[in-house]
Amino acid sequence: MTDSPADATPYEVLGVAATADDEELRRAYRRAARETHPDLGGDAIRFRRVQVAWERIGTPAARRAYDTGSRPTSAPSAPSGGSSWRRGSGRDEYAPPTARRDSRPRARSHGHPGGRSREVFLAAEREWVGLGDPIEDPYAPSLIRSAPRYIRRLLGEALAEEATASIVADMGIGVTVWHDLDAGAEGKLDHVVLMPSGLWALESIDWGGPVRIDHGEIVGETLEPGERPVKELVRAARAVQKQTRVRFTGRLLVVPDSAVDHDVQLVGSPKKPTAYVVRRSALGQVLNGVWSPEGAVDVFEIRDRLQQTVRFV
Repeated sequence: MTDSPADATPYEVLGVAATADDEELRRAYRRAARETHPDLGGDAIRFRRVQVAWERIGTPAARRAYDTGSRPTSAPSAPSGGSSWRRGSGRDEYAPPTARRDSRPRARSHGHPGGRSREVFLAAEREWVGLGDPIEDPYAPSLIRSAPRYIRRLLGEALAEEATASIVADMGIGVTVWHDLDAGAEGKLDHVVLMPSGLWALESIDWGGPVRIDHGEIVGETLEPGERPVKELVRAARAVQKQTRVRFTGRLLVVPDSAVDHDVQLVGSPKKPTAYVVRRSALGQVLNGVWSPEGAVDVFEIRDRLQQTVRFV
């Protein structure tokens, strides 16, 4: 479990309602621990998730702190690089999640990373709370943690997009990035990154759990039924490519480090890859050409063409 809002809550991990009494909680923990214990045929990763869940709500004090939104001191950092879910909370209020420690020039950036995802999240949250009921703080941890998982995942997607934007921004002035591109009927493409190594189509996503590649697609327990991330990325990239008349060097699905076991995984054949699944911490290496095809692109020509043709959502 991380601090991502997309993650299962401790109650969901233990399989009880948030209103369960202390005795119900203890019984649920014992049952989950037996079912997942490696010595009894269970899975070590799931067993660890059960232990972390119990640490967070297993005592009255810990449970009270979790329910009121307090942050555990031992928790890992949030996927956005900071502890606040409010960062970048509006289309005109984007700020990089991590503070700058130097004055190096940043990448050229166009659009609002995470902006549309924030809007969708806020609309879904208002509908869940009740249209007409005021929400004093839509990012209050206690409110987020009590929301249905599909709403928490919407916020997780916004945070994932903002985290990618922060990484790309730190790659220097030789990089240009466009965020939240209009892909027509296919929705949107999260990012397009242009640099000497190529022109890259990126989607940033957080499913709140581990995933794997199976028959050319990403699968996992936390994906929605019928969700096909690779296919959706390919379609969105093709729509933008048709609109702008540019050709992408490659397509990347950027995921939290905890979601996969390897820095870079190929989807498709080595000669004609469909996409790459990339850990967030390895994104800079990939964009800098470590895994990119041989050859370079005409940065100035492509930048001018994109500037004239790209549309934002």
